[in-house]
Amino acid sequence: MLDHVDPFIGTAATALPAPTGLAATWWAPKPQVGNTHPGACHPLGMVSACAYSGAYPTGYGRYDISTEGVPTLLVEDQVASGITHFQQSGTGAIRKYYNYARVTPMLEPLDALGRTWELLDEVASPGYYAATLGNGIRCETTVGPKSAVHRFTFPEHHDARIVVDLSFGGLAIPHGATVPLRAHLATNGPGAAYGEIVVEGAPLALHLECDAGRWRQMLWYDRRLMPGGTRLDLGDIRPTTLRPFGLMWAGPTTEGQVVELHVGFSLRGTEQARENLATDRGTGPAAFEERRALTASAWQDDLGRIEVDCPDEARRTVFATALYHSLLKPCLAPDESPFWPTGGPFAFDISTMWDIYRTQLPLLTTFWPERAADLATSLLRICEEEGNFPIGYRMARGADRFSRQASALAQVFLADLCALECGLDWDWALVHMHNDLRRTYGEDYLLTGVAHPISHTLDLAYGYWCTERVARRVGDADLADELAVLATGWRNAFDPQTGLLLDSTYYEGGRWNYSFRLVHDMSGRIALAGGDDAFVALLDRFFGYGADAVVQPAQRPGVEEMTAGYALGRFEGLNNEPDMEAPWAYHYAGRPDRTAEVVHAAVHQRFGTGPGGLPGNDDSGGLSSWYVWASLGLFPVAGQSLFLVNAPSFVESRLHVPGGILTIETTGFVEPGPGSPPQHVQAAWLDGRPLDRTWLPASRVREGGRLLIELGPAPSGWGTAPADRPPSYPPQHDPTTRETP
Repeated sequence: MLDHVDPFIGTAATALPAPTGLAATWWAPKPQVGNTHPGACHPLGMVSACAYSGAYPTGYGRYDISTEGVPTLLVEDQVASGITHFQQSGTGAIRKYYNYARVTPMLEPLDALGRTWELLDEVASPGYYAATLGNGIRCETTVGPKSAVHRFTFPEHHDARIVVDLSFGGLAIPHGATVPLRAHLATNGPGAAYGEIVVEGAPLALHLECDAGRWRQMLWYDRRLMPGGTRLDLGDIRPTTLRPFGLMWAGPTTEGQVVELHVGFSLRGTEQARENLATDRGTGPAAFEERRALTASAWQDDLGRIEVDCPDEARRTVFATALYHSLLKPCLAPDESPFWPTGGPFAFDISTMWDIYRTQLPLLTTFWPERAADLATSLLRICEEEGNFPIGYRMARGADRFSRQASALAQVFLADLCALECGLDWDWALVHMHNDLRRTYGEDYLLTGVAHPISHTLDLAYGYWCTERVARRVGDADLADELAVLATGWRNAFDPQTGLLLDSTYYEGGRWNYSFRLVHDMSGRIALAGGDDAFVALLDRFFGYGADAVVQPAQRPGVEEMTAGYALGRFEGLNNEPDMEAPWAYHYAGRPDRTAEVVHAAVHQRFGTGPGGLPGNDDSGGLSSWYVWASLGLFPVAGQSLFLVNAPSFVESRLHVPGGILTIETTGFVEPGPGSPPQHVQAAWLDGRPLDRTWLPASRVREGGRLLIELGPAPSGWGTAPADRPPSYPPQHDPTTRETP
């Protein structure tokens, strides 16, 4: 799987073949670009490192700020002013976002720092990134969980240099710079230095070691050298008083001379940064190849959790890269919290929780439950320290809390972990899950039964249901009964006359996009819409059955164009995530054939190879993990600990789950493609026993076994009977007693 990953997928504007059939009716309002970067990353690691152009939003690439349509260019060519650390992956309008500690190899005077050079011969693989700058210096980068190792190959020159700019961060867009508040840095012996900057309220410490031998080692300030200086302290920095500052190693080079720079990072001081570097790098002076091999091995292990049989190299590449992108975030940094004194799990860069909670977090709970538990502990500690579960979280202090996007997302994640019987302190968790529901939008919900944007009403009702599950798990029946009543409030969000959500404001979508969320009481939801036929008719309209093809927004679309597009009330085609679970709503109305048709069109027409291979922002792996599940023929219903079964797009898959291996095999399989018709499930067997239901408990998936699916070209009666549909939980139903196959 490792050899099939292409980290460049999603780094450029969407460039997929023109859609046909059902996919041609979907409308893509958000930026048509994956917003990924090809930099070196460790699985769920603290550090990423990539060439820096200043472009939106990761710091890599060529694009300007874009909130809808085709992104516009910020720079014509692929350029870089150095290598920065800590990049987001796939998110959209968050703007300034890390990119700290720019490292620039130069042949020019220090005055040239900040200029860009053309990027040539870029190469990337999991844990490795390389490119040649236009000045002839080859830059290679690999990372450990808390470190980066750079290797530079220089041409012959009388005064080459490696410049580390600690004053730098953010993006090269208006108001995009990140200004450090305080800084101190010092040299502490030949080839060694350290520094710490406080950025957006968070202290970031570095320990640096350079193997440049007899090169000069200096501090610099305002692009002027400080010969003989060993320490630089800056306080109360303001945007108006900021001057560039940092470290530098300089000296003559011969043709092909190699110099390595090793950087350890910590949020708890320079001594811990030094220890982190020693742990990640080992003791050897030339650490690059060893660190690269270790990180590649870590990726090999994680990517090997899922094996697929596929003769199409392009489809293997898309799948492997999707799994890779699904494991870049959140950033886990154990024992690194700068905000509370105790050790233990810590996570930052949990943006965008509103995208990852439905697909990427269930991936972690399924294959890496120990890492999911670490993330859950971190979320609980954040709630304990700050008073709220984060909707998004970053390495910063401040008001950037993303609260408008959604509510009660951590409760969904924690409910799945609780069903796993994960070893958390669930009494502790229940206190915070309950208290969090009563804050921010939760106050409106408790007072009036409705919270606007109306999607928050769905979030909060579901959050109460998920919290009820935990309350029953710990034996607090009185609280569980109280929560169960509050969980019925999802009905208040809907208009019974239309079967859709009430008119309201919405985050990145309209009422159609949010109307087909998988609530816990889907039988009640379908009845509210008028029954199976009426609900399916609404879904058919939403997914464009019988509709004409649409024209997608171009560069800088106008208000009228966007208003007309939203008025279509159409599926966003994985260009954005509010409606990413909607294709599986058909399962609850006895129409898994429709799910198969929609998912087939999305999997095979909305993803591809090459830099333009994603239909929209990858959003920290939320989009890519959707593709992983959809291709396997399983889809998690987050918070309910179950998977919906659909036609897989591989003849066979092997899922290495905690209990063993779950093999998904098929009969009657026909290799699919963009122009091929969908395949439909005719029958299924689990460990040799007929599986008539269209779902599996998550606990059963995690045990392993053999799922055999018979496929055919036409819909069948499989999964259409009411008894075969996924479970619903109407009021007064105890979810802990449901029957499992």
